[in-house]
Amino acid sequence: MLKIKSYVKVKSVAEAYELNQKKTAIVLGGMVWLKMGNRNISTAIDLSGLGLDTIQEFDDEFVIGCMTPLRELEINESLNEYTHGAIQESLRHIVGVQFRNCATVGGSIWGRYGFSDVLTMFLGMDTWVELYDAGKIPLTEFVNRKKDNDILVNIIVKKQPLRVCYMSQRNTKTDFPVLTCVASMIGEEARTVIGARPGHAVVVEDKDHILKNFKNMTKKQREEAIRKFAEYAAANVKTSGNMRASAEYRTLLVEVLTKRTWETIGGMKDEY
Repeated sequence: MLKIKSYVKVKSVAEAYELNQKKTAIVLGGMVWLKMGNRNISTAIDLSGLGLDTIQEFDDEFVIGCMTPLRELEINESLNEYTHGAIQESLRHIVGVQFRNCATVGGSIWGRYGFSDVLTMFLGMDTWVELYDAGKIPLTEFVNRKKDNDILVNIIVKKQPLRVCYMSQRNTKTDFPVLTCVASMIGEEARTVIGARPGHAVVVEDKDHILKNFKNMTKKQREEAIRKFAEYAAANVKTSGNMRASAEYRTLLVEVLTKRTWETIGGMKDEY
């Protein structure tokens, strides 16, 4: 049960930042995860009056407000065209439409939850976060930062040439994922992201350069590179067990989903 002493619908991000410096203050977001806990909150900070619930498209980037509901991402035509439907695929399994109408992208990214499909998906693109105090930093850096009292304002997706595929494994359709995986070509960069390990999503560093120059490989070379990289990912991504799956099962899924997503990127399989 939540016990809130003071509720403030702020008039500016600066006001929200100032209020959030107290240890027992909290930004509300969509309230779909926060309400599940038991805690005492001195000040509940509501950002809903700041117009941060929009998706803006510019020539070189998308700017997504932190209060944008997941459902708006799911049905946004421009984002889905840019990601070849991967955004929709990453969101459609999350509980139900009513839930996705409430849950916010900012809450998912800021929380850096292990089960977050959203975090896995955005790590698979050239994504930046705009923080009130720290400014703009890459999501790949933000995900490993220690949590603080800053305010997440916007999520920015740079319009790099992109080919991306998202897949997940679930025990039941609307449950938390057992494992999530994104494969993407961001310009010339091959990137693989594994989430729900059950730790937060991580970018798999290709230290052996197995996927280097993937775009220019022949079909046979791609097949061999994908096989090797899937084995490499399984050997190097740390997993653990919980009520949904064992570490061993997740490690098997790392190899399987890495292979399937890269086969899609390489043109050996149809998307979804």
